[in-house]
Amino acid sequence: MNYSNESVRRQDRLLTEAEALALLKQGEYGVLSLQAEEGGGYGVPVNYVWDGALALYIHCAPEGRKLRCLERCDRVSFCVVGRTQVVPERFTTAYESILLMGRLQVVQSDDERMRALELLLAKYSPEHVATGRKYAAGSFHRTALLRLDIATWSGKCKRIPGSF
Repeated sequence: MNYSNESVRRQDRLLTEAEALALLKQGEYGVLSLQAEEGGGYGVPVNYVWDGALALYIHCAPEGRKLRCLERCDRVSFCVVGRTQVVPERFTTAYESILLMGRLQVVQSDDERMRALELLLAKYSPEHVATGRKYAAGSFHRTALLRLDIATWSGKCKRIPGSF
């Protein structure tokens, strides 16, 4: 996973790698952007979990637009927006975000699929993991898991005195 801010135009607004890792780990959702079947782009907000190493996992239905787009092209981008605060009197917004680029694939292995579901449970329902495992087992056949293998990523922020 190559963290590189070289292509970020505003070099004065970079997130450190440590700040970007914290946002990647703690972010609530991200926007997955794929190439649409009819051309153009298709971006959709999704829950995700980072595996702590080189990949993100996303769950979805076993059929639908995301998967049709993925059949067309496996190269995707994924954007996580952290804290934001509009500062109206300054006509601007304080923010933090990361942008990841990589390849997306459908997870085939049942073991990896269950591991990904357990990571999602630990992130989003830590007080209900035991019940969540039962739910995941019951809906396992109705759930697809996608793995985004991260190639490169960068982070950017705008800090404004008095904002978060």
